[in-house]
Amino acid sequence: MDSRGRVTSDDPGRREPDGQEELSIVRHRMVALLMTLALVMAGGAMVAQAQGEVLRYGMSHADTGGMDPHLAPATNDKTLVDPLFNGLVRFQPGNMNPALIQPDLAERWSVSADGLVWTFHLRQGVQFHHGYGELTAEDVVFSLTKAGDPERSAFSIDYRIFAKMEAADRYTVVLTLHDPLPEVQVLAVLTDYQGGMIVSKAAVEGLGQDFRTNPIGTGPFKFESYVPRQYVSMSRNEAYFRGAPELTGLIYRFMPESRSRQAAFLAGELDMIEGLREQWWIEEVMRQPGVHVDVVGPGEMRTLHFNLNRPPLDDLRVRQALAYLIDRDEIRLIVGENVTLSAVSAVPPGYMASLQDLEPYDHDPVKAQQLLTEAGFPDGLDLGRVVVTERDALRVPMEIVQEQLDRAGVRMEMQVVDHSTFHEQIREDLSAMVMYGAARFPTPDQYLTQFYHSLAVIQTPTAVTNFSHYGALLPGVDHLIDGARTELDTAKQVAMWEEAQRQINVDLPTYPIYVLMLVFVRSDRVELGYDFESTLALAPQFNELTMLLD
Repeated sequence: MDSRGRVTSDDPGRREPDGQEELSIVRHRMVALLMTLALVMAGGAMVAQAQGEVLRYGMSHADTGGMDPHLAPATNDKTLVDPLFNGLVRFQPGNMNPALIQPDLAERWSVSADGLVWTFHLRQGVQFHHGYGELTAEDVVFSLTKAGDPERSAFSIDYRIFAKMEAADRYTVVLTLHDPLPEVQVLAVLTDYQGGMIVSKAAVEGLGQDFRTNPIGTGPFKFESYVPRQYVSMSRNEAYFRGAPELTGLIYRFMPESRSRQAAFLAGELDMIEGLREQWWIEEVMRQPGVHVDVVGPGEMRTLHFNLNRPPLDDLRVRQALAYLIDRDEIRLIVGENVTLSAVSAVPPGYMASLQDLEPYDHDPVKAQQLLTEAGFPDGLDLGRVVVTERDALRVPMEIVQEQLDRAGVRMEMQVVDHSTFHEQIREDLSAMVMYGAARFPTPDQYLTQFYHSLAVIQTPTAVTNFSHYGALLPGVDHLIDGARTELDTAKQVAMWEEAQRQINVDLPTYPIYVLMLVFVRSDRVELGYDFESTLALAPQFNELTMLLD
């Protein structure tokens, strides 16, 4: 892997397969052969068939759940809303470092001496798509109020920090906090990410539920059409405040089957695709001419959430036994050591204050059997129904976990569904365990709040992604999460985040497995317009500088 995160064909991390992997490698080689045949049949069509200024991107999803950015928790939805909307501030394109946050819809901002009042001055003349008029402070206040409303937002818990939101005049927004907060904590919820994206008040009120499939923003591209399970098309926003985009449009194709995406890319029907996040696949595709592979952060941490509402998972000994039966090293070996990082704590490695010196629950079948026997299950147990997405990036590790548990007589009824159905059913509390992948703003607050705070428990008014019911069925760490959020002394803040991780590791409502890096494949004609190091959009960001080279 080179210094920019690209995997090269002479990567020193490559290794020879062992006997355990031979069957899997045979299957992989067959797929690679199909890819090569597709390239030969294309006869160089990758360049000849490319459509000049419309960039075509292949997604690993079957459909979208909607394009209202405040109701877009899934990766497939985040991908689509990114080019359509802006925030008051934004991450530097291609980089998720909080220190590099830039002005976006706000030209500048100031903070009162007591740290409570934040005043944002908007750019003037910014236009919403499709004739919905000029962006004003009223739109911003409406958007952030909507983002904080659990009836209209999947991220409402993040906006409890605000006591008041006001439009001082047409271009001035005043946000008042309940308590002074570190700058990064405030800007985290005002970026071009999740609830921070600004929508048109007139469009939301006028379109109602139809806004989810007719989104109106201010971004470099504007929505044109949506055909369920086929594609979403966008055209360039000629009035974009940073200048009209180089591309005339974008087409996002829904292609959950990885071989179909690969074949379409190699035949020149797609310019860029979401790649398979497995090392063998990266090595194979790098052998094709005219191809660039980007392996970038932040990486999504694969975490197994135990539903404490489902006996016997309410028994700590059972949860510990399952943790000891899961072999992280084996999973990483199969998925690919060069595209994964080992994870042991609730906060991913690389995030501020992440701890890696916790009890790792390394693979230990003997200890697991002792715990199961103590819990009254000497001959194994049945966990019941487990819902899994069809997406390889989550389905594959869950299949490996199923096999590892089955060796010890722990069984589950695994039901594979499309990705949108997966999100619906896990939020309806229909799964005994949930294999989930996520990346969040790179401080512990959002990660801990959305997965471990009692207010984020699924099927509650402020639900986010607490699938384990942690904090509702166990004392939890609410006081530490809340305390750290408002602590201005960085050392004390970090100490509370670390204590929260230690307690979560003891209670074991979840079992972190690994961080999976993001993999994208593009034709050498695609120039993104920035150095691609990381993206909280979890997809390549196509902006006004992105172009297709001649």
